[in-house]
Amino acid sequence: MQERLESLFGLATPGWSPPVDLAELHNRYLLTIELPGLSRSDVHLEYLEPVLTIRGKRPAPGCCPERYQQLERGHGEFARAFRFEHPVHADQFVADITDGVLTVTIPKRATPGTRIEVK
Repeated sequence: MQERLESLFGLATPGWSPPVDLAELHNRYLLTIELPGLSRSDVHLEYLEPVLTIRGKRPAPGCCPERYQQLERGHGEFARAFRFEHPVHADQFVADITDGVLTVTIPKRATPGTRIEVK
């Protein structure tokens, strides 16, 4: 039902939608996306202020049985887009994929009037 509503309003993306966690920490955002079976070359990140878009593609299963009993693992293209409430340092993003989990660290930029803690 959700996919149908999104397609009516032009929000749906083709393929599948991997699960994502986006955490806001004091000085950065931390984004984790489950992408089992994908390698670095399968995933592409693009930042056009203020939106980070992550795209990729998981190939379809190699064999094509006459009939699947159950098919839950997504395949094909995916795209996810994220907007950040605070300005970020686009040139300092760090992305790594390990054990099928893409982790992207996005440092926040200090904005005028931001209090700086003395440690």
